[in-house]
Amino acid sequence: MTHRKWSKAVTIALENPDEWVVIDTTQAASWALIEDWPLEEATALDRALSVCADVISGKRTPEDARLAFIDAVKEAGIPMKEA
Repeated sequence: MTHRKWSKAVTIALENPDEWVVIDTTQAASWALIEDWPLEEATALDRALSVCADVISGKRTPEDARLAFIDAVKEAGIPMKEA
């Protein structure tokens, strides 16, 4: 379940404005949120982490994680291209 590709990838510039990273699984989203996120504490970040954990444990769908991840990206002001 964790490695299943999302219906649509989310492409973000996480570290540099010209370095785009494609996030297309819940696992990749979780790692980005935990390892590389510019915010330490934020509402959408916390929600996205919670939703990703629920998807990994089979309680929610990968699409739920994708949408929560997009909300966290917007909250953090990270440049994003939706596929």
